[in-house]
Amino acid sequence: MPLSKSNADEKILSYGDVVLRRSDLDILRGPYDINDRLIEFFFAYLSPPDPVLLFSPSVSFWLSNCPDPVSLSEAAGPLKLHLRDLVLFTINNNSDVTAAEGGTHWSLLVYYRGTNKFVHHDSSRGMNRWHAESLFEAVKGFIGDGGEARYVEGFAPQQSHGYDCGLYVMAIARVVCDWFREAEVKDEGESWFSALKEEVDAAVVAELRGELLRLILGLMETK
Repeated sequence: MPLSKSNADEKILSYGDVVLRRSDLDILRGPYDINDRLIEFFFAYLSPPDPVLLFSPSVSFWLSNCPDPVSLSEAAGPLKLHLRDLVLFTINNNSDVTAAEGGTHWSLLVYYRGTNKFVHHDSSRGMNRWHAESLFEAVKGFIGDGGEARYVEGFAPQQSHGYDCGLYVMAIARVVCDWFREAEVKDEGESWFSALKEEVDAAVVAELRGELLRLILGLMETK
């Protein structure tokens, strides 16, 4: 029996600035598209300390679609992007700024200061390239050394189910953050690529759905 709207909207967990609702658990229990809140929660859970910054989907979307340069500058300035060594942005193919949580596909854009590159990881053969390039153009002047940052399409394991793209974003983000935290040498290009090839595949992504559900349920028990 489906949940009533009131039950679906019930708050089940507050984690930092993220509030999860009972409907988020239903998304994880079934093969459904991952929503903004679950990605934002996972990013908050992953988030290493400075100089790393993981942007929530809503902030990434706003930066990409900011209506004027003045507003963009006012928003980007306090983030001190020029001091960050690693920045992760979610990309969504929603082109309608009036539609909350619109779009059909998630991908990940990673900026690494060691190479001064933005690397786009898309689990559906570049579907989000135009949207990723739009965000790159919007923020490159605030983050890249000397304004000379480059955009490249990077390797990404490819999804076989249309509802798994958000999980691929989370799985790739975890690999990138782990690499940045653990790698002793970070001057060899986008060297998280080898880890990505070894650590993310369809089986890992399928397990992540259950892993995330267990994580949330465990945190609920400790509250």
